[in-house]
Amino acid sequence: MIHRRQFLRFAALGAGAMLVSPGIVFANVETERRFVFIIQRGAADGLNTVIPYNDSAYRTLRSELAIDPSTALKLDGTFALHPSLGEISRLYTEKQALFVHAVASPYRERSHFDGQNVLETGGSGPYQVKDGWLNRLVGLLPKSRAEAIAFAPTIPLALRGPAEVTSYAPSELPEAPDDLLMRVGHLYEADAKLHPLWSAAMEARGLADRAQAQRDPASIGRTAASFLGRADGPRIAMIETGGWDTHSAQNNRLANQLKALDTMVGALRDGLGDVWQQTTVLVATEFGRTVAANGTGGTDHGTASAAIVLGGAVRGGRVLTDWPGLDQRSLYEGRDLKPTLDLDQLIAAVAAESLRLDPELAMRTLFPGRPSSQFFHGLIG
Repeated sequence: MIHRRQFLRFAALGAGAMLVSPGIVFANVETERRFVFIIQRGAADGLNTVIPYNDSAYRTLRSELAIDPSTALKLDGTFALHPSLGEISRLYTEKQALFVHAVASPYRERSHFDGQNVLETGGSGPYQVKDGWLNRLVGLLPKSRAEAIAFAPTIPLALRGPAEVTSYAPSELPEAPDDLLMRVGHLYEADAKLHPLWSAAMEARGLADRAQAQRDPASIGRTAASFLGRADGPRIAMIETGGWDTHSAQNNRLANQLKALDTMVGALRDGLGDVWQQTTVLVATEFGRTVAANGTGGTDHGTASAAIVLGGAVRGGRVLTDWPGLDQRSLYEGRDLKPTLDLDQLIAAVAAESLRLDPELAMRTLFPGRPSSQFFHGLIG
């Protein structure tokens, strides 16, 4: 584990489909380096992704949702990975992956729409900025062609702006969001006949997610690699993933989500071949989830989460955090993992180092008005 106070001290090595309306967005710029942003829409649970198994409060608060340390993939004496992340664990062992924990954007409420708006625009609050930080990143680099290419139902907000982007994706109807299903569940709580039926339906939904989540992550990874790997191909990509809003049946659903992410990353790495050595992938979500389990086998909207940085250019094999602890006095608003690291600063530093840009310029451009930091410098070789 690496604490902010110790500043980059190396640690020991150690209900819905994931791809709901899957989207890949490509931007063409003049560089041999590649940068890929994977967004986890729905507030991914960082505590069961990068597990603080040595924090005594973790098992107490998580109850039946706590991941058994004997099955987890140990990173160091404090953290372990979810057992579904085998490919990413191997990248960590090869020092091609690192994890940033207790990290969050400036957003401190719990609306998916507002949180994703802040994450994608780079504003300090929702709807303050109209274009996306990824589009502004494209603007910092000389273009190799006049147009970027998007494979998505619509262009994600992070890539909207002056850079020209076209879009294509097969039509697919989205599934009902977890927030809606949770509200319906509350309506049935006092109904002796409907409540058991609803509970059984939600359990079946969680089990069915395995087939859904594993349907196409490998093909998404291969498709991205086929474009990014070309000598004249795009250099910046965004991949959208959904289904991370685990209010109920979290154990099965999160395992399937993470397995799908792991599969996609493995396919991307394998498809890129030698180009992987010039590639950086950043995985992040709009906010985390509550520390304590709720009454439906899930977790509710929280604050801080975990981000993942991986790729052949990454100086990995470490966990970066200023760990706040999970005891009651340390929780944000008495319920959430307290944010101690800034996601905007992480994004700016990783993007700048990945594409050989001035990190101060990148921070000013991608996240105007936000403070810069040296903490995340030196993550990319």
